Order: sequence, then C-alpha cells, then structure tokens
Amino acid sequence: MASAATFLLIIAAAAWTSLTDAAPSPPPFVPPPPCAPPQSAVAFLRARCATTLYAVACYESLLPYACIFQTSHVKLARAAGDVNAAWLRSISKRVKELVARGAAGGGGTAGGAKSAALRDCASTVSSAAGLAKQSAAELAKLDVAGTTAGRSQVRWAISNAQTWLSASMTNEATCADGLADTGAAASSPVAREVMVAVVGTKELTSNTLALV
Repeated sequence: MASAATFLLIIAAAAWTSLTDAAPSPPPFVPPPPCAPPQSAVAFLRARCATTLYAVACYESLLPYACIFQTSHVKLARAAGDVNAAWLRSISKRVKELVARGAAGGGGTAGGAKSAALRDCASTVSSAAGLAKQSAAELAKLDVAGTTAGRSQVRWAISNAQTWLSASMTNEATCADGLADTGAAASSPVAREVMVAVVGTKELTSNTLALV
C-alpha cells in the first residue's frame, strides 16, 4: 500500500546501522555517500524485485543501496535483511511506546480485548524484530566471508536466515490477526497505525525471504 511504501523510504535511511548493537562480529555494512547507481545495478534490482510478491516496496526500499550491492545476490539479500530488521525494530519501539502510554480501544469488555491485542502485538512484534536481527546478522556473516565461504557454510547461513524470517512472518501475522479479530484495527486510530506498519513489514519480510 502507498503508506507502507512511504514508511519504508523513511526507515531505509537507518537500515545499515541495524547491527550496531549486535555482536561485534561481523561489523555493520555502512554505505558510502549517496551516488547515482549504474544502470546495471538498477536493472538487477528490478529483475530481482520482480520475483517477489511486493515488487514496488522491494524496489523503493532497496534502491538507495544499489551502489553497494551492484549485481551481487549476497549483498542484495543483506541489504534487504538490514532494512527489514531496522523497520521491525522501529515498529517494535513504537508499539511499546503506545502500550506504555496506555493507548487502548476504549472501555468495557471490547476495549479490554483491544488493549490486550495491542499488548500482544508489542510482544510478537518484538519477537519478530529479534528474529529479523538474527537473520540480518547471518547474512552479514555470509557477506563478510565472501568467496571464502564454503558450500556448507552458504547452505547453513541461507537455511538459518530462511527459518528466522519465516518465524518473523508468523509473529507479524499473529499481531495483525489479533488486531483484526478484536475489531481494534477498525475502531482505534492507534491500532490502525500499528496495523498499517505491520502490513508494511510483512511485505518487507516476505520480499527479504524471497531474495534470500
């Protein structure tokens, strides 16, 4: 959706710092100053994003890093993983802030259910953020290893990244389903904000899994 794509462009600016609070190895992959990507990199990105379910979100969120990944599948997957992790971490922080402020869907039993759904979202999105961070770190290790990575190491890294991204998608779906089932997303501006953000990150996670 359009609003999700807009959010992605904002979050993308902080994506490459997504591993700064992780384990010290490997180091974060920091982009150079902005540059005009070569047409080969743009064409590569378009072709790869065309294989995903949400091609527009894929292209818009990753184009700022085209000068870095060029035509490298590994570096593109890493870029997607870092953007996804940064996006989820931002959402998790926002949902926790809303819960801490007592943001809810009103009084009574229905309001209580909506509040509970939002609290559950805070937990599941936080878990999804942790899983996305693990996946991004695994892709970073593979990127740093470069051509020295053996076949078994590559398979192991890809398998781990896929497992964690799939689990992250499950958590994101749990959050969205809870907000929909309680009617919170339809009646609460706070819940709608969370729903829009989660739908956007489900797109990103799906794209990242496809690129991996």
